[in-house]
Amino acid sequence: MTKDDLVAAIAHIKDHEHQMPLTDIGLIRDITVNKDHAALSVLLAPELAPREEEIREQITAALQKTGITDVHIRFKHISNEEKNDIIAIKLNKSVRRAPTLMNSPLVAGDSGVTFIAIASGKGGVGKSTVTVNLAAALAKQGKRVGIIDADIYGYSIPEMLGIKELSQKQDNRIAPVESHGIKVISTGFFVQGNKPVVWRGPMLGKMLGTFLNEVEWGPLDYMILDLPPGTGDVALDVHNRIPQCAEILVTTPHPTANHVAARAGEMAVQTNHPILGVIENMSYFTDPSGERHYLFGRGGGQKLADQLNTKLIAEVPIQSADAPAGTPASSTLFSESSEQWRIFMDLADQMIQSTQD
Repeated sequence: MTKDDLVAAIAHIKDHEHQMPLTDIGLIRDITVNKDHAALSVLLAPELAPREEEIREQITAALQKTGITDVHIRFKHISNEEKNDIIAIKLNKSVRRAPTLMNSPLVAGDSGVTFIAIASGKGGVGKSTVTVNLAAALAKQGKRVGIIDADIYGYSIPEMLGIKELSQKQDNRIAPVESHGIKVISTGFFVQGNKPVVWRGPMLGKMLGTFLNEVEWGPLDYMILDLPPGTGDVALDVHNRIPQCAEILVTTPHPTANHVAARAGEMAVQTNHPILGVIENMSYFTDPSGERHYLFGRGGGQKLADQLNTKLIAEVPIQSADAPAGTPASSTLFSESSEQWRIFMDLADQMIQSTQD
């Protein structure tokens, strides 16, 4: 028996979360075969440890049918982030055109819709702030804009846009809610109160498919997707199933945010999704005299851009002290008289120019 024979023999054993063979998504490692002896490693996230014995029995039974009498299986526990990174890199283009989402007219190559995913490596860096302000700036320039709030566990777009109503049915389709000239759909519209979302991979993929296929978006020029932090299931679905989606990475000057954001960027690189650039949020604070204060250090955004061979497209300052009362420091639509708004209008110009070239 060869390694290829061994892989073929266990190819029917699937990862429950992604419903794909363990051998196809890079979770079988260290294969050795010698006459009637075989050894291999299985990579598992810690919460799947209870499945070890089940997987061991499945693999052993499958290999014994081929004549292997001595089977040695090692289980290695890895974090969910490591697991998703492995899967994203392994799959690369293989599932990018999955039919479940390609049926959507929005995703069709001739739809005229420009998809931009806003991503980050960690939470709390202002990813949703970038989403709503970029969308608002594009809408201000006459573009037809939609937002998919795909941050399934931390949906905040409705609150940030002051949306109180829920989406309604319209001719057996879901009608998005419009605010500030932006059409919005969010998991928050379908969750009662502030209850946590406890969906796993297949349900998350269904959610994204519903938002693309069953929402009556009407004509759009831009669709902005607010992704969850990191490289989890939703990010993987977007990367793999919306082939023309470009990406903007959001980070802060802090080295930790920069380091983890690089992982999200590498996922985009591995799946051949263009990175439009890096936005460094909370870059500095401007005092009343006009002097800038770099509270969280400097250079993190540029370092990330250099690492991913892209450019730093904006440095967004912290909300100034003279912002309207009650305005959160890093989670609101900026005033049209603010320095931040001017930056986002310039950013919208860049996006329009880059998508027209």
